[in-house]
Amino acid sequence: MRYTLLLLLLVSHTVFSQKENKFGVPNYFGFQTRMIIPSDAIGPNSLTLTKDFFTTTIEQQVGYTFGGVVRLGLSELISIETGLNYVQRHFGISMTQTDSALTAYRNMSFIQYDIPVSAVINVKLTKELFANASLGLALENKPSSVGIITDPRGKHEFLHQGVVDIHKKMSFDLTSSVGFEYRTKKSGVFYVGGSARVAMAPVFLLVAKYRYVNDSRVVYGNVNGSYLSVDLKYFLPYKRASNLIFKQGPIE
Repeated sequence: MRYTLLLLLLVSHTVFSQKENKFGVPNYFGFQTRMIIPSDAIGPNSLTLTKDFFTTTIEQQVGYTFGGVVRLGLSELISIETGLNYVQRHFGISMTQTDSALTAYRNMSFIQYDIPVSAVINVKLTKELFANASLGLALENKPSSVGIITDPRGKHEFLHQGVVDIHKKMSFDLTSSVGFEYRTKKSGVFYVGGSARVAMAPVFLLVAKYRYVNDSRVVYGNVNGSYLSVDLKYFLPYKRASNLIFKQGPIE
């Protein structure tokens, strides 16, 4: 999948960057990165599961995304943005078995890929400074489940698995963002802003198990995938095509 991402970025650069479309507005190709920030503002940031003396808590931590972005201009005011992103999610898991006085903590990483499509409003503030707001959807792909095993002492084990159902590998997020960008003719476009992702499906089903010899406890629950982020984008400078190998003209 990573090689596919790189290939699509190269193709998008060739097709869309530095090109004016039929609406007379530039198309841009660029790169973006986001820092995922845990927050309870748009959804629960943690999940606690308990059965008898076994308790486990999973909490979202700072993660990141990066990828390519294509902006298709419809007018000076409205444009469409899409792209392909690699998403690295991080979660912290604490586990406790009170009757054995056992506690442990581990980190779990989870990989996703997303294809966002957003309508963007561009408001010109000065000759080079613009304010942007967007709203859209992102198609999320969760390629595989992930799991960890913790052995804090002797025969005591904690097992945690983030389960992705084979029929639920694809889902959608609602997306929105606001930000500002600085446009230059020579250096390109620089964007900084923030965004919110509201997950329409759990990121995965957490299954947690405590095991000691023949004794075991199992708990499970859905982990919310919503998050806030700080966004950075860079679009390559727009240039009209020149020095074509085959120039337009009559056939001789």
